[in-house]
Amino acid sequence: MTLRTRWADDVDPLSPLPEHPRPQLVRDRWASLNGPWRYTFVDLDDDATAPAAWDGTITVPFSPEAALSGVGRTLRADQALWYERDVPVASLLPDGTDGVRVLLHLDAVDQDCQVWADGAPVGEHEGGFLPVTCDVTDACRAALARDGEAASVRLHVRVTDDTDASWRSRGKQSSKRGGIWYTPQSGIWQSVWLEVVPVDGVGRLVLVPHLTGHAGAWEASVDVSVEPLAGREGAPVDAAVEILDRGAVVASGSVALGGTVRLDVPDPRPWSPEDPHLYDVRVRCGDDDVTSYVGLRSFGVGPDADGTPRLLLNGEPYFHAGVLDQGYWPDGLLTAPTDEALLADVVAAKELGFTMVRKHIKVEPMRWYHHCDRTGLLVWQDMVNGGGRYLDLTIRVPVVAPLRLRDHRFRLFARSAAEGRAAYRRELVEMIEHLRSVPSICVWVPFNEGWGQFDAAAVAREVAALDPTRVVDHASGWHDQRAGDLRSLHVYFRRFRVPRRLRGDRRALVLSEYGGYNLRVPGRTWGDVDWGYARATDAAELQARFESLHDEQIVPAIPRGLSATVYTQLTDVEDELNGLLTYDRADKLDRDAVRAVNARLTLGR
Repeated sequence: MTLRTRWADDVDPLSPLPEHPRPQLVRDRWASLNGPWRYTFVDLDDDATAPAAWDGTITVPFSPEAALSGVGRTLRADQALWYERDVPVASLLPDGTDGVRVLLHLDAVDQDCQVWADGAPVGEHEGGFLPVTCDVTDACRAALARDGEAASVRLHVRVTDDTDASWRSRGKQSSKRGGIWYTPQSGIWQSVWLEVVPVDGVGRLVLVPHLTGHAGAWEASVDVSVEPLAGREGAPVDAAVEILDRGAVVASGSVALGGTVRLDVPDPRPWSPEDPHLYDVRVRCGDDDVTSYVGLRSFGVGPDADGTPRLLLNGEPYFHAGVLDQGYWPDGLLTAPTDEALLADVVAAKELGFTMVRKHIKVEPMRWYHHCDRTGLLVWQDMVNGGGRYLDLTIRVPVVAPLRLRDHRFRLFARSAAEGRAAYRRELVEMIEHLRSVPSICVWVPFNEGWGQFDAAAVAREVAALDPTRVVDHASGWHDQRAGDLRSLHVYFRRFRVPRRLRGDRRALVLSEYGGYNLRVPGRTWGDVDWGYARATDAAELQARFESLHDEQIVPAIPRGLSATVYTQLTDVEDELNGLLTYDRADKLDRDAVRAVNARLTLGR
């Protein structure tokens, strides 16, 4: 059956997802290019030049496999998908292109893409979950000189996607979907937009908060790094930086473009799930004027009063009551139908009483992180998995039997390809840099359940060196290499018991997946398959199972060292019917009843 969310009817095919895509670096001169584009599928053997004929119109940024795209066709590994759109530019550039650059942003294209503007190559990108930015200034300048107020630029995007035919990062997509592996998708699946930036403007803004002390005696500062546009030449210029609290300037300073300034924030108000207070940030650099925001918080692992390792928030032990969130939609696949739908998932997690969400094997659009920041939801961010064909010994046997393999044995973890391991490391760094300034992200998760895992201890050290302000869960689930900051367990088919602490292990103990109780809601399922870990016959039984699981196994484990939990999961996804919400986002249980259970998962707050 075709399953739709309640937001599907709100999608404007001429202007879907029109909100500014990047809330942490906003300027006035921008234009969304979401909406109708021409598309066509061609064989890879065909010449890599723009086609002369087109199959029809696709609604960007929905993948052709998603119902909301209007296409309903799968891109095969032996094909390329072409996009074309004519973009009027005169209204965005009333004074021409002198002193500015015009940037084209494609926030995510699955999997590889090449981009042309009026026939000239302007950019390319490998990897399906992170953005690419292309400079289209020359094309805009030529179009204005040629056609004046009627000027437009013709954009072409060529996409290829081999899904799981190689070692490439793919997430939960599978060419043979079923169970925990989902429908493959391709093409443009996050926003496409143009931005006009002064040549001496801000290319990237990095905000790193520092918070020390305790309630009533907090001390805080923010490191503000203002990076120039790529390829900028010329004498250094200064940027003026202001931090504002509800409109009032509380800290200010200046920094040379390309440098970093530390600004002290007086009487700081820390960010937390209970009080998600955000400070506004304004940066002016020459003719450029951008806005952003920052939250003052700190994360770490340290001993509680009894010497037990705990996750810390703002210097104090804080229990992370989390839920697994895969970010899939029946009508949009990886793309939410609307921004309201994106926000609704965050609100649902909060109203169900969770203080944390584990973003599972996906990098979301920046607006999702913005909603977590302002709503007050901690985020554990997974890296997208890759590698070859996984072995049952590595990824399935540990579900039911204890097994810990050393991950330098690359073949066992489907990581024999050296180029695949190198690409993973590059993409991991790219993801961290892309999300570095997000206040709500508290934990990086490089590997999950042995899916393409390799050298996890070394990778954990690299992540900690790159970003020492956050916690690292180096190997979620199994195949623990005794590294990182967390001892991370998945338990489904047996009772959870607090394990004996390993000698000298100062990591916090977390149950990073558990639960997974199924309930089929007639009329709200993807198909006939019912996949999960335990089945309930109705809502009353599901609620009873949820309560007994926590009261009998989870709550008693907290004083014995358990520092975080991640319940599986927030929503159903295709065959998986183990969500607290259905795939189309209807509640299975009363939110107040679930919140009452989660309220018991604390460290005495």
